[in-house]
Amino acid sequence: MTEKKDKDEKSLEKLKEEYKKLQKKHDLPSFEEMNENFSIEKLAEIQTEILIREVRRVMVEKIFGYLRTIETFINPSNAPMFVFSIVKSFSEKDKKVLNDIYKELAKNEVELINLDLEYSEEKEAEFIKDSCKIWKRTSKQFIEIIEDVKKNWDNKSETSRGYFG
Repeated sequence: MTEKKDKDEKSLEKLKEEYKKLQKKHDLPSFEEMNENFSIEKLAEIQTEILIREVRRVMVEKIFGYLRTIETFINPSNAPMFVFSIVKSFSEKDKKVLNDIYKELAKNEVELINLDLEYSEEKEAEFIKDSCKIWKRTSKQFIEIIEDVKKNWDNKSETSRGYFG
């Protein structure tokens, strides 16, 4: 057990060293910031020649998970039942902010397609920096919306007495 723990710690330290090189070269956010926001430490388990691409992939996984969640809120046609209760609690301001976040994240996803088609370390670095800025801005907005939902949950979440059988 200690052997595995030692190996894991060495892998994490190696990841931090490799990331630090990329950080200096491309003026990327710190490892700590990236790890807090995107859990990049899990990359310690992956062997890769192109670390910057893997960092971007981990970021994208999280960011676009939120994009899909927002998409479900905006267009809940086949969403789970609880989503309808959440949607009912949105104010007009919340809906506008969600639409704005959605547009920004969707635009970022289009940029991702370009990156996947033609690798460039410099473009990967720019994408990471831009995505971090977008994440900081949109996550704060999304937190505010979720706080509003939590406040309004009991006011607007009555279940309908429709057909269940």
